[in-house]
Amino acid sequence: MKKQIPKFKTEAEEREFWEKNDSSEYLDWDQAEQVFFPNLKPTTKAISLRLPEIMLAQIKTEANKQDIPYQSLMKMWLSERLPHC
Repeated sequence: MKKQIPKFKTEAEEREFWEKNDSSEYLDWDQAEQVFFPNLKPTTKAISLRLPEIMLAQIKTEANKQDIPYQSLMKMWLSERLPHC
């Protein structure tokens, strides 16, 4: 018999629970069905940003040192500076 999944007050509480517990103790994965969500909209939005060439070159150099795409590095930097909602 499978364990009962507890009720969670927040997504963070649920995330923490699943990080520490094996889902196979709670769910019968043999009974799982594959589902698709074809109408989900992306959570990101493309923007156009004009930067001086020297600045973009420096960003790309730093991203190369960290072995990540330069756009990802820019998102990381923005995320570090903005308050999270």
